[in-house]
Amino acid sequence: MKKTSRTRVLTGGAVVAALALGGFGAYSASATGENTAAAPAAAVAKADAKNKNTTRTTHLTVEAATKAAQATLDAAEKENQRVSVAVVDRNGNTIVTLRGDGAGPQSYESAVKKAFTAVSWNAPTSELAKRLAQAPNLKDIPGTLFLAGGAPVTAKGAPIAGIGVAGAPSGDLDEKFAQAGVASLGK
Repeated sequence: MKKTSRTRVLTGGAVVAALALGGFGAYSASATGENTAAAPAAAVAKADAKNKNTTRTTHLTVEAATKAAQATLDAAEKENQRVSVAVVDRNGNTIVTLRGDGAGPQSYESAVKKAFTAVSWNAPTSELAKRLAQAPNLKDIPGTLFLAGGAPVTAKGAPIAGIGVAGAPSGDLDEKFAQAGVASLGK
């Protein structure tokens, strides 16, 4: 009787399990020994491209989000405004927040909510605030804030992030600073 190596059995078992799962999710299998080889990245990418059950999305890097947040804060500081800035991803998850020196305690949470609102509807929050007259229940959606100061970040027309600013004496100023952050990403 021929002996089968444990590495081959474990690797084969991982392949069978992956096939049984039907290609959903991410898999990881590791084995030690001389006869192990990783699947080429090109083969994995090709398989993912053919999977009609998945999609690819564009996200800001932490570096880009930080750049945008700092540009926003710099624009506010040039006008002697004390604000907080939040950048959220497409799903509304916070990527980065900056609280400017002297910004009010309410500004941090308000900035996050404005960023979330802007990315959720792919529109500046000043425009969304105008919609409340026709649909007042919008304000009841958790995590949203329909006050000027949020701006969406888009790529190929689709929202990929939101920048929210709070703390200036008017929403118009907050939104002006948020737009400066969006503009910094194009540079």
